[in-house]
Amino acid sequence: MNFLQALMNYPTLQMALFGAIGASVASGIIGSYVVVKRIVSLSGSIAHAVLSGMGCAVYLKYTYQLDWLNPIYGALVAACLSACIIGLVHLYFREREDAVIAMIWSIGMATGVIFIAQVPGYSTELMHFLLGNVLWTSSSDLLILGALDLCILVIVFCFHSRFVQICFDEKQAKLRNLNVCGLYLLLLLLIALSIVILIQIVGIILILSMLALPASIANTFTKRLPVMMVIAVGLNILFSVGGLAISYKLDWPAGATIALFSGMIYLVNLRFKQSTRAATP
Repeated sequence: MNFLQALMNYPTLQMALFGAIGASVASGIIGSYVVVKRIVSLSGSIAHAVLSGMGCAVYLKYTYQLDWLNPIYGALVAACLSACIIGLVHLYFREREDAVIAMIWSIGMATGVIFIAQVPGYSTELMHFLLGNVLWTSSSDLLILGALDLCILVIVFCFHSRFVQICFDEKQAKLRNLNVCGLYLLLLLLIALSIVILIQIVGIILILSMLALPASIANTFTKRLPVMMVIAVGLNILFSVGGLAISYKLDWPAGATIALFSGMIYLVNLRFKQSTRAATP
């Protein structure tokens, strides 16, 4: 009840709730593709490479007085660039994919830390980017999240059936004369957009909790991808609202609490799944 009263009275919490819901839509839909395609580690590499773009944007903003330069713009460029690099390596140099994923992961993080270290008095921003703080969500952030959400929904609506084919059987998709390379790169770019959205909520380190865990739980209850997406979106909203309520009650960091809440429910669901299998004759 205290959380509901605070939600009615404090615009900061309202902004945080709207931001969490916006992120839940994108992460539930794109996270379902990530889970069925089994590219969670690839998504993690893109997520951590994003820090390089954010650090560069922060450095340029404060060095050259570019007040309009939002770190999210740098995140968007870095996410799309790393997605394209990883996608091309997967398609044409498959035997080196793991090494390239690790390279982009480490170099992206290191570059971001170096850029941010060059900005005096701005080291606290690194923790904000890494761990997230949904309570910092502003009206301009909501506009950016809304635009990215809309972009993702339109592309998924137009390409869903083709995404399904490349997720489950790339070879069969090639036999049907689908542009597998282009579709795979487009899917990775959608993952990159989703990661940029999620940065505002749970940060870079905890980003996979919203991208993978709800979709994995949803996969327990259905094998139909559209239904899985709906369940994953609902679970993400539930985890976000529940995590916000818990963080308000216990005075914990909001992003970390959302991720912890998601992880605990995933463990409960995993135990339930194992019990169900054991009881099946």
